[in-house]
Amino acid sequence: MKNRIEKAVLVFLLLSQIAIFGQKNIIHQKLFWIGYYPAFVFNENWSLKSEIQERVFLEPFQQHQLLFRSDLERKLLENWIGFVGFTFFLQSPNNPCTKNMLMVPELRPNIGIQNSQKYAFFSVSHRYKLEARFFALIKENELTDNYVFSNLRMRYQLGIDFPLYKKEQSDKIILKVKDEVLFNIGNKIVKNTFDQNRIYLGLHTIVNSNVAVELGYLNWFQQQANGIDFYNRDILRLSFFHKIDFKNSTNE
Repeated sequence: MKNRIEKAVLVFLLLSQIAIFGQKNIIHQKLFWIGYYPAFVFNENWSLKSEIQERVFLEPFQQHQLLFRSDLERKLLENWIGFVGFTFFLQSPNNPCTKNMLMVPELRPNIGIQNSQKYAFFSVSHRYKLEARFFALIKENELTDNYVFSNLRMRYQLGIDFPLYKKEQSDKIILKVKDEVLFNIGNKIVKNTFDQNRIYLGLHTIVNSNVAVELGYLNWFQQQANGIDFYNRDILRLSFFHKIDFKNSTNE
């Protein structure tokens, strides 16, 4: 099993690098993401995980994206969970130097499943996600109240966690390695069926049973709609996790 996991990681990394260096029209950008992730635990089977994230360009400093996301999770079988959720997304232009500051709203319902397995020295997760994308209709460079369906998008994320420091039977510092690949589906998708690949490396520090902080680096490689141009983004990511456990408070 360990050999299979290692081979899968190597394949993902290799394909990502081939895609990056095999293309010529690549736009390099630097960004900073900061996010707050509250998780509401209702009982052993149900929880609501939310997210508020601000994303900004660094050169020059300019807002890129703002998102609000919530997923209702349900434990299905041992090591399996299912979830359904919704994201409200505000998208600024991908060019931080543009004079057009129009932020386009996007509505993004999603559904998915996730499997997690623990081994002696690490744990592995597989997340499968399908989302639909609806963008606000723009007329004469002005937003309207109407939304139009764009496409479906499939996402697969492989994650591996390596505990680095333990105390009192609890993981305090964890090295997180993730790779996620995204594919577009729909009649409007002609040249960018491959949407993007995200490689992430981060340190996750558990402050206490309810609070954690994570600092990491994300490489975001994305194909544009014309199929020729690509974005290669270097992202510093800071995340704050907050668990609100109604299950334990009810028992007290």
